[in-house]
Amino acid sequence: MAKQARAEQTRSAILAAAADVFDRYGYDTASLGDIITTAGVTKGALYFHFGSKSELAQAVVELQHVTWMRIAESAAAPENPALTSMIRLSHALAAQMISDPVIRGGIRLTLERGSFEHGGTTPYLDWIAMTRDLLDRAVEESDIRAEMDVAAVAHYIVGSFTGLQLLAHVLDERPKLNDAVTQMWQLLLPALVSEPRLGYFLDVAAETRSQFSAQPV
Repeated sequence: MAKQARAEQTRSAILAAAADVFDRYGYDTASLGDIITTAGVTKGALYFHFGSKSELAQAVVELQHVTWMRIAESAAAPENPALTSMIRLSHALAAQMISDPVIRGGIRLTLERGSFEHGGTTPYLDWIAMTRDLLDRAVEESDIRAEMDVAAVAHYIVGSFTGLQLLAHVLDERPKLNDAVTQMWQLLLPALVSEPRLGYFLDVAAETRSQFSAQPV
């Protein structure tokens, strides 16, 4: 059992190091040597768990996706209004982007599909589907205008968040990502929410931001 636990610790250390290296350098530039050095393991230990850089990158993407879906399921609590869940989810994901190198590395890999063959669309398709489900609930709860095309809105929200996190990476402003997400909701909510509920959800957006303090990466 102790040997198995050490093997799992080594695998986790390699994944964390790989995610950090992929985030900093991108898939093409990242080398297994950089990952080995960052993880503090031997070449043999790395190849025991992962047969290639591509296989290692795929494992990072899969771990990132599992982590995000766990966060999403927690944020989308059925006892909360669906729109509140969407706002909380966006801030929880932004905070995770700031604090978790596996999330950052996995996201960068999914954005590099041209060079990373396994940088698949599944994380985004699942995220869009969950957002659409929440939007459908919000319409049923009379919080979002019934005439809205929820499929188009789901794509737009996911695309907006993706653009914000990409811009934060390029401008080296990740610690400000939750502020940017708050601004996103301040712009989107007036177009989405029926007038009697707008003030309430603007307050939800502001209060949710205060619950997620930015941490330096």
